[in-house]
Amino acid sequence: MTEHPEVTPTPRPGSRLAEQTHAAADDQVDVMAISPVREEGMLEESTADSPFGPDIVAKAKDLIGRYPQSRSALLPMLHLVQSVQGFVSQEGITFCAEQLDLSEAEVSAVVTFYTMYKRKPCGEHLVSVCTNTLCAALGGDAIYRRLAEHLGEDGRPLGHEEVAGTPGERGSVMLEHAECLAACDLAPVLQVNYEYFDKQTEESAVELVDALRRGEKPQPSRGAPLADFKSVELQLAGFFPEEEDAYRADVDGPSRAVETVRGAQLAADRGWTAPSMPDDAPLPEVEAK
Repeated sequence: MTEHPEVTPTPRPGSRLAEQTHAAADDQVDVMAISPVREEGMLEESTADSPFGPDIVAKAKDLIGRYPQSRSALLPMLHLVQSVQGFVSQEGITFCAEQLDLSEAEVSAVVTFYTMYKRKPCGEHLVSVCTNTLCAALGGDAIYRRLAEHLGEDGRPLGHEEVAGTPGERGSVMLEHAECLAACDLAPVLQVNYEYFDKQTEESAVELVDALRRGEKPQPSRGAPLADFKSVELQLAGFFPEEEDAYRADVDGPSRAVETVRGAQLAADRGWTAPSMPDDAPLPEVEAK
C-alpha cells in the first residue's frame, strides 16, 4: 500500500488566522490575494491610529460575550462601528473581522445586504422618507422630492443617501428613500434617526429638516426623544446609560398612536371577542426529525 504524506488543511482566511494561513498554504498559493491582510502591519488587531480604541474594543468583547457563538455579535458590532465613525468604513469591516475571526468578505456581505449600515459618512441626522406604496400614494413621493430640492445646491436636488452639509457635523442631514416603515395607518411618515414623525406634509417635512439644520431636536410623534445618528447607533449596538434616570430619559416615550390601536379599542368598547379555540381542536401532525 502506498503511503501518502499527511496534508495540513489550509485554514479559512480571516484576520486572526492570517498567520496560520501563511504557514499552512503551499508556496504556490497567493495568500495575499485571498486574505484580508493586504498591508504590512495589518496582522495586528489594532494600530495606534485606529479609531477603535480600547473602550470600543472592550465594548466589542462585551458584545461577543452575549452570544454562544461569536459571529452572532456581528450585527450589533456593526452598529458599534457606526457609533464611532458614522458609517461602516473599510477599517470598520477589518475591525469586526478581527474581533469575530471572520473574513472581511463575510463581514462585507452583511454590510452590503442591510440598508441600515451606511457605506459612506452619514450626517448628524438621517432622514428616511417612506416611499412605499401607501405612503407614496398619500404624498411620500412628493415629500421626498420636496426635501431633495430643498436640501440640494446649485439647482441640483440632493440624491439618495447624500448629505446636506459636512457629514457628521452639527446640522448635517443625510436623506434617503425608505421601504415600508410599518406605519401605514399614519401615512405619510418619515423617520429621523429611526424615530417616527407621522402624518407629514411637504411643508411640515421642510420645517422639520430646517429645525435639524439649526441644531434643534424636534420631538418625534412617538417613541424616544430625538438623538443624533451616532448616539442612536450606540443604542442599537445594545449600550445604554447605567443610571436609571439617564436610561429612561434616553428611551422613554409614547410607543403607540391612537390610530394604531383604534380597532382594539372599538372591540373592547363593544365587547367584541374572537372565538376561543376548542380544547379538542385537531392539530396538524409534525414529523419527527
